Amino acid sequence: MTRTTGFIKAMAFGAIALGLLAGPMIPPAEAAGDEIRAMKLISRPQSNNPQAFQAAQLIAQEWRKLGLDVQVQAMPRPQQSDVVWYKREGWDMTMWQMVGRPERSDPDEIVFNLFHSSTAPKGYNFIGYINPEFDKVAEAQRVETDKEKRRELVFKAQEILDRDQPNVFLVYPLRTFPFDKTVWNEETIVEQPGLGIKNFWTFIEAEPLGDQKDLIINGIEPLNAINPLYISGATDSWVTELIWDRLLRIDRTGLPEPWAAESYNWIDKTTIDVTIRAGMKWHDGKPVTAEDVKFSFEAPNMGDEAPMYKPFVKNIDSVTVTGPLTVRFKLKTPQAAFLTSSLSKINLAPKHIWEPIIKDLMDKPENAEAYQEDTPIGSGPFKYVRWKQQEEVVLEANPEHWSPPKMERWILRIVTNVEATVGMLRSGELNFLGEYNGDPKVIADIAKKDGDLAIVQTPDVGFQYATFNQRVPPFNDANFRRALSTAINRQLMVAAAWNGAAVPANSPVSVALEYWHNPKTDNMKTGLDLAKQILEDAGYTWVKGKLHYPDGVKETVKR
Repeated sequence: MTRTTGFIKAMAFGAIALGLLAGPMIPPAEAAGDEIRAMKLISRPQSNNPQAFQAAQLIAQEWRKLGLDVQVQAMPRPQQSDVVWYKREGWDMTMWQMVGRPERSDPDEIVFNLFHSSTAPKGYNFIGYINPEFDKVAEAQRVETDKEKRRELVFKAQEILDRDQPNVFLVYPLRTFPFDKTVWNEETIVEQPGLGIKNFWTFIEAEPLGDQKDLIINGIEPLNAINPLYISGATDSWVTELIWDRLLRIDRTGLPEPWAAESYNWIDKTTIDVTIRAGMKWHDGKPVTAEDVKFSFEAPNMGDEAPMYKPFVKNIDSVTVTGPLTVRFKLKTPQAAFLTSSLSKINLAPKHIWEPIIKDLMDKPENAEAYQEDTPIGSGPFKYVRWKQQEEVVLEANPEHWSPPKMERWILRIVTNVEATVGMLRSGELNFLGEYNGDPKVIADIAKKDGDLAIVQTPDVGFQYATFNQRVPPFNDANFRRALSTAINRQLMVAAAWNGAAVPANSPVSVALEYWHNPKTDNMKTGLDLAKQILEDAGYTWVKGKLHYPDGVKETVKR
């Protein structure tokens, strides 16, 4: 080897060591902070939710290209909820979803409860997102009664979230709902904007065509509870809203209308009088009274017994019984979404059952959310019959209700495997598909071949996302979050994980809510090069291909 050749090889070796031949100059190791630790991205199992699981795999793959050690950890929903919701310091990243619910047709629940700092300790803001600027906007939209001005504030809130990227919003799913049209009269199946045909109105109006009078629907996740003071996942909420009445319901157009309330009347911007229906009864035969209504709205404020519902009554200054069937609500400040986010949200619970339960729990570590009645008692259009955990829930029509269902029973079968769900639909073991996370083309092909299925597909008012625990570094750095979010191509998510049955997302306000969705958040620029540039501009460095904190920053989290 000549001296010249040896010199060239030595120079090449030195350049490689410094990273000069692999792109832009990378600072030497001594100028970098600690290497960012290995992380886990929690997801549902593939057999249970193949779309979210596939999305998690794709996301982890892209984040590894940024020099991160990311592993996907599959967990059943109850275990995932326990880790993420109740052990808020002990996780890094998770796949999550906000399911479509009627009361989410108003953006307040998403804008305020999901991101306001007051809900971070125990409420919906489980990711620990804290931003005083956002808090002010979220609070302002709550009290703004001018609809156009409120819309501007909701748009501003979405722009702040677009900048901060507290979540990696992925898609608004297109929900596919097949049902057996030989069992159910198609004309009585109700499609609700953002929810599809799996909704309260379908469940009370669906008309049987023959001898089969039971609606048999699937759920992909076991229930956590059947409890009027507990807000849980999608499957739990279907059951809850059928057993317990609410003063108002969100109608077929997405607006609140009287339900258990016969009428309501705004006295001024902070005072509303409500008259409840005469003759209502709890399922144990006792009458529903104004005292029950007062109790239902005061219960979430009794200590910390119902923290999930607390945000929805926080603005109520007082509830006063003004007659046997009349109640007056006095608000602390005007609240634009009060009809939707409170009167249409809170379940009416019997005072004679729940008041002693709550009082007994006051000095105990568990709260009312953890309590399970042997026989849940509501006043709704369906009565509880049985609940076999991991298997099924059976409700029967309440003939004494003022709006009794046309079906005899509502039966929920828990089927966690997507392929098994399809098989049960074909065999008639199910006659209504409530949740399906597989390929929509499979259902379309079955419907075409069998001829007895009708299919309705609709954009969801909810959304699917990946998110970060912002209580711990590096996720408390908006630059880091923005870089990780920028690395994810939403169109790829739609095509590869959701098989085309979704709309790309970059906002918590769904495109299904056309009036409230800010189109400026659409079409987010993504790409690994852009993500790397964001990290580099923020001071992050790469050493031997591994991403490190900015100079001087130590890794403080040990998992």
